[in-house]
Amino acid sequence: MINVLIADDHAIVRRGLKQILSETPDMIVADEASDAEEALHKALTQDLHVLVLDITMPGRSGLDVLKELKHYRPDLPVLVLSMHAEEQFAVRVLKAGASGYLTKESAPEELVKAIRKAVAGGKYVSASLAETLALGVNATIDQPRHVALSDREFQVMRMLAAGKTPTEIASDLALSVKTVSTYRARILEKMGFTNTAEIIRYAIENQLID
Repeated sequence: MINVLIADDHAIVRRGLKQILSETPDMIVADEASDAEEALHKALTQDLHVLVLDITMPGRSGLDVLKELKHYRPDLPVLVLSMHAEEQFAVRVLKAGASGYLTKESAPEELVKAIRKAVAGGKYVSASLAETLALGVNATIDQPRHVALSDREFQVMRMLAAGKTPTEIASDLALSVKTVSTYRARILEKMGFTNTAEIIRYAIENQLID
């Protein structure tokens, strides 16, 4: 039996994923988590075969959870689930150690196949993403601006775009306000922007925030 932990802050999404897996005889949802800290705790303390992890949750991001989990439990496959299109997040999470990337739109058709691939030690990507990676893995032309950001800068950028103040971001990420301001300055420089309003507009246009 494949034991699955589902981590998503939306109860309706967790219910939907459980319904999909309930129709698969050799898979069971062993537990659920509604935020990043709960997901990390359960993933580190329970007998699981795979974690299905939402990239956007309250508090720490799914990307933070993924990185910490890969440090303490590198053997546990993690499938990242997101409402965002593959081109926005997939390469970043795969580089961070994820065993696959699924959009919530594709999950009903792809979830079971993705879990089997991850548990078998493989990497799951859709056919379209595989083609994109094959054709453009070394390309730098036409890449979106946010590709140049580090993972932490990307996280701070999304939080700024969501309307959070540097003080709020500092509290959420356990950083100093000065450090957040430094990240903001780096983001503006790397992306060629002059103010937060431009970050917000860019994030909306590129569907980087919920």
